[in-house]
Amino acid sequence: MPSREPSENFDFIIIGAGIAGLRAALELPHEARTLMLAKDARAESATEYAQGGIAVVTSADDSEALHAADTIAAGDGLCHAPAVEVLVRSGGRALEELLAWGAEFDRGPAGELARTQEAAHSRRRILHAHGDSTGREIAATLSRQAEKLGGLEWRPHCEALALVVDDGAAGGLLYRDGAGAVRHARARAVLVATGGLGQLYRDTTNPSVATGDGPGLAYRAGAELRDMEFVQFHPTALALAGAPRFLLSEALRGEGAVLRNAKGERFMLAAHPAAELAPRDVVARAVESEIRRTGAACYLDATGLGREQLERHFPRITRVLGEYGLRLADDVVPVRPAAHYAMGGIATGLDGATTMAGLYAAGECACTGVHGANRLASNSLLEGLVFGARAGRAMAGAARSQPSSGAGVNAALAEASETPMDELRTAMSEGAGVVRNGAGLAAAASQLERLAAPGSSLALTTAQAVVRAAAARHESRGAHFREDFPAPSCAWTRRHSRQRLGAGVDFVEMKGSPVSGGPPGVSESSG
Repeated sequence: MPSREPSENFDFIIIGAGIAGLRAALELPHEARTLMLAKDARAESATEYAQGGIAVVTSADDSEALHAADTIAAGDGLCHAPAVEVLVRSGGRALEELLAWGAEFDRGPAGELARTQEAAHSRRRILHAHGDSTGREIAATLSRQAEKLGGLEWRPHCEALALVVDDGAAGGLLYRDGAGAVRHARARAVLVATGGLGQLYRDTTNPSVATGDGPGLAYRAGAELRDMEFVQFHPTALALAGAPRFLLSEALRGEGAVLRNAKGERFMLAAHPAAELAPRDVVARAVESEIRRTGAACYLDATGLGREQLERHFPRITRVLGEYGLRLADDVVPVRPAAHYAMGGIATGLDGATTMAGLYAAGECACTGVHGANRLASNSLLEGLVFGARAGRAMAGAARSQPSSGAGVNAALAEASETPMDELRTAMSEGAGVVRNGAGLAAAASQLERLAAPGSSLALTTAQAVVRAAAARHESRGAHFREDFPAPSCAWTRRHSRQRLGAGVDFVEMKGSPVSGGPPGVSESSG
């Protein structure tokens, strides 16, 4: 049994050091004692790997209304309109803050912000930094600002184990530090900003830390999860033996790269009127179908773009492919879909408040409804900035005056056991991947249940939540595609799955504008 350290008192705890957690920290009182935990090295998060850019309206031919319309269209009937409105209206301010803090975005010959195109956007509104290193530039900018906070304490290599709950409110966290000691931190409020869950699948663009810990933490503590069935698969991840599933940015297709099968044919022309610029779920399914149909690889062909343009706009991708003997300007690159982004997560309102007092969530692990059933490309970095800031302000204004007493710590402590991740990933990839059906989901549920044990990993809890929600939604919508229910159903429009410990899955309809600081209002509907 690992050693147990005495409890520590903080004003705030932030679990996760990516874009949402960092931006939230900047809204907390400068001298507040804030603990920020990173699962790996401080800079290791999905933000660091985000290539394509950030979607913000900056041109005269664009508008917030158009950005909102594109977001809602991609979300396939499940976007929460008030959340979309907050996102697009806050884009200009978020960009101005980054520029004021020293972020260096790419610019054109006259000094104007350079913009590129991505799938399902009706305008060129994607801003980028250092070509394809936008996330890294934003993370570095936020980190520099956070370093100025007098009371912020960073701790890397820490694994969250359980939220501590006193009288129905979150009041702290149990976590394992880098030396293996179990620690108890008490706080006035807790923010979960743990990022995504791509590591639940064999093929993912996500970093190793993205095992879905946040939703698992919240669910076990009694908070509500929403829309867990919606997992976005990026259509163009590097599919080379011995190489990681490195993301090949959608911006490549925005600039003119095309998809081909093993015979050199462009199969997207027949799949959707927008061809390679169709929404991600459409492109991912088309690539997956072509691989299954032919039994051979699919390829991304950027050879028509020219070496100079590729090296200037995509230096990181060029460098990584070069390490594997591929030249983006000369070679077609083998690709396949890979788990990329979770639209669902911990249910929150517009200010990050969850269904549990004292507990907030922001970023990919949260679900405001802003992405609906399928996230629009390059809205994720903007989401982290906008809703991270709102969560930070809400925490600062609503936190209890004193840290939790810690009375519930003994009940929360459980020894974590090792979940066989290879078996978990096989179950998820085969049963809850790009294409699903009832039999496959039932098999996945059974496999995951066999892996369950006292103190099972948070990853297993989150995986089970994804499978339960996918099995319960008897239609195809956005990133959730079922062969046995291949079409969307009008009866399921605006209906969101929700789960809470011991209550199974039911469906609700989000209505109106949620109360500020609280989760969106819902009405029961049969399901």
